[in-house]
Amino acid sequence: MTDQCPSCQSASVITKDIARKIGAIIGTVGGAAQGVTGVRAGAQVGAVIGVAAGPAGVIAGGMAGAILGGLAGAATGCIAGAKLGEVIDERVLDNYVCLDCGLSFSCRHSA
Repeated sequence: MTDQCPSCQSASVITKDIARKIGAIIGTVGGAAQGVTGVRAGAQVGAVIGVAAGPAGVIAGGMAGAILGGLAGAATGCIAGAKLGEVIDERVLDNYVCLDCGLSFSCRHSA
C-alpha cells in the first residue's frame, strides 16, 4: 500500500520512525546494562568451559562469556525497544511526512 499525503495527495511520503530509533537506543543501553549484571554468570560458565585448556583457558573463557553476555543483552534490548517504538510510531505519533508539502500525519489519515 502506497501512502499518500492527505493534503496534496503526493506519493512522496516517508516515515520518520523517531520512537523506533529512540526505543532501539534505550533498549540497547538497558539490555547491555542487564547483560553486565549477568556478566558474572557468563564469566563463570566461560571459565568452566575453559578449564580444559588450563589457566589461560579459564581467563579467556571467562572473558568470552562476559562479552557474549553483554552483547546478547544489548541485542535483545535493541530488538525489544525497536518493536515498542514501532508501535508508538504507528499508533501515537504522526510518523509520516510528505516530502512535497512537509505535512506530518499518522497512518489513520493516509489514503
